[in-house]
Amino acid sequence: MTSLINDSLKHQDLPGSSLYIVSTPIGNMADLTYRAVYILSEMDGIACEDTRHTQHLLNFLGIHKPLMAIHDHNEMASSNKLLTLLKDGQRWAYVSDAGTPGISDPGAKLVHTMIQAGLRVIPIPGVSAIGAAISVAGITTIASEGRFQFFGFLPTRGRERKALLNKMYVSAEATVFFESPQRIKDTLVEIGQALGDQQRTIMIARELTKKFETIRYVLTHQVNDWLNDASHLKGEFCVVLEGYTSPAEQTIAADQSISAANLAKILSQHLGSKQIAEILSQVGLLSKNQAYQLALETKNAQSMD
Repeated sequence: MTSLINDSLKHQDLPGSSLYIVSTPIGNMADLTYRAVYILSEMDGIACEDTRHTQHLLNFLGIHKPLMAIHDHNEMASSNKLLTLLKDGQRWAYVSDAGTPGISDPGAKLVHTMIQAGLRVIPIPGVSAIGAAISVAGITTIASEGRFQFFGFLPTRGRERKALLNKMYVSAEATVFFESPQRIKDTLVEIGQALGDQQRTIMIARELTKKFETIRYVLTHQVNDWLNDASHLKGEFCVVLEGYTSPAEQTIAADQSISAANLAKILSQHLGSKQIAEILSQVGLLSKNQAYQLALETKNAQSMD
């Protein structure tokens, strides 16, 4: 396995005059990819959000490279400095403190500067708290068929916060956002008060990938019960709120589900799961994913009878 990985990495194209955007772990160091380690080891230097934080990562990997701090307060000025180095043919990586740069982290202005100058920017994918959360979001994204909107860290107060919360409340898409341990209680209480009677599901992911990772699914009217345990409020949070479905849509969906289930039961006597799913989706009863899941469940139930 190691030799295959090494062979693959050796064939990695590493063009000069390029910026490499590298994803780094959000907690568990083992989540760093082989490719990310290789890229960092081959760079002329590494730009980063915090040199102290990145030095700790590089020490862990045994990599020694020049560092340049590029963060919220100096991103434009430092981007131009890095641009000069890249124009000289150097290769530099950019990493944020954790996760993928440019997602609620610095990096977007840096990338824009390089693109405007006609230089190449190369993504080195890896860990993202958003991807990790959505992969286990379950019921919170089923109704929206996996579609979601991302709000980053919510504003702490004012019109902007109110506007985003209202957008969250009425959106048919699931909403993903980050929250700090200092504000998680107030934010969840506010959402619970606004949506408690709708009984929408909230997934609360705490300390993703870390030792004390916890993931809980609570209905909006149960938020206060969850908050009663103070230990729940420690760490960094990624929250997923189920999208809005009107009462009329819920009734229609329930009726369609009953009709689809009956049709799937009849078809399962003659057709395979894929064929059943295709028919159910084509007649508009269910989405392709929902139809295929129902078809599998129906065939499994039939085999057990």
